[in-house]
Amino acid sequence: MDRAPVTLKGAERLKEELNELKSVTRPRIVQAISTAREHGDLKENAEYHAAREQQSFCEGRIQELESVLSTAQIIDITDLGIEGRIVFGATVELEDLDTEEIVTYQIVGNIEADIKLNMIAVSSPIARALIGKEEGEVATVKAPAGIREYEIVDIKYI
Repeated sequence: MDRAPVTLKGAERLKEELNELKSVTRPRIVQAISTAREHGDLKENAEYHAAREQQSFCEGRIQELESVLSTAQIIDITDLGIEGRIVFGATVELEDLDTEEIVTYQIVGNIEADIKLNMIAVSSPIARALIGKEEGEVATVKAPAGIREYEIVDIKYI
């Protein structure tokens, strides 16, 4: 069985989301379905169909989270004792050598990746190019938009 890596903080966030879905969202949807049923004919009841669709999405997400958390390999970056190299869970500050723009990313598991929070999946092209590199090195990333080069400015293990 494949054990997907997840950071300790990521696992905590996923557990919080699972708890929210089970204790708040699911009961709210059940109540909405019950209320919509009281309105009569279910064939033409848009509220009922919308609530059932929400229920389907909610139950699917609950199953996904339970599955991931039950098989996840939770990695606490502070326990690894690795200094100076980029590993799973590390937060890296990079300078784009073309634009001189500074960006910061944390390398996380696929399920917890969120580019809006600068959390990139370990399977992404940029993360694969960074793993194993040290501060001061240049990483060449083969991205869909073309080849990009980043200098590693700083590595943090938080």
